[in-house]
Amino acid sequence: MEPHDRIHDADDTGAGHASERQRLLAEDLLLLLFNPDDGTIGGEGTLFYVLGGAVLTELALNDQIGIEQAGLRGTLVLSVGDEAPEDEILRSAWEYSRDKRREVQGMLAAIGPNLRGQLLESLILRGDLTREQGKTFGFIPKTTLSLGDTGRRATLMSRVQAVLIDGAEPDARTAALAALISASGSMPTLHRELPWENDVINRAKALEAGDWGATAASSAVARTMNAITINAAVAASVAANAANN
Repeated sequence: MEPHDRIHDADDTGAGHASERQRLLAEDLLLLLFNPDDGTIGGEGTLFYVLGGAVLTELALNDQIGIEQAGLRGTLVLSVGDEAPEDEILRSAWEYSRDKRREVQGMLAAIGPNLRGQLLESLILRGDLTREQGKTFGFIPKTTLSLGDTGRRATLMSRVQAVLIDGAEPDARTAALAALISASGSMPTLHRELPWENDVINRAKALEAGDWGATAASSAVARTMNAITINAAVAASVAANAANN
């Protein structure tokens, strides 16, 4: 599978080449949820809800989807504009809500399940993560993930740390990443990098609730992303509780 076909922008980080394709927000989220200490990805059981939320959030940032409140039906997603996104993942989600308004949680369930594999392959192809195939006890297949040498994760984490630990004003993508990490319920697994302390938790929850500040996004976009993040958090929480009972 080839990495996504979006063009690198000036604010993107990675190898630093102008020709490098831009990462999706969902790719960066998956990379941040990867724990280099043990090679695991946080929130595996409910991961597809927050990755789906990241896809919808990116569409909102690009002004390609909007939301409307529909009473008992909850929050509905609708595609905006006539031009489909170039990226395959974004385009698929945009087309899903093009001809019919979709309930947010239903849409997360529809677009989310295949995202982990697609995004993981992209991260490995880029060198952000490496994968090693081996065997346990000499015969049980085992796959081990490790952090690559691109420095991408460290750069992203430093931005999130500046916002959650130091209280810096976030840009829209960093605000979205921090909000989605919070929504995933996986912050405790990242405690070495994001201390599980009241100030950090409160800042993360504020971002999750849509308090991004005036510079991060317009009020309309912030409301859209807030609705998406809340629905992703609720869906992930319900699924996690069901799995534990």
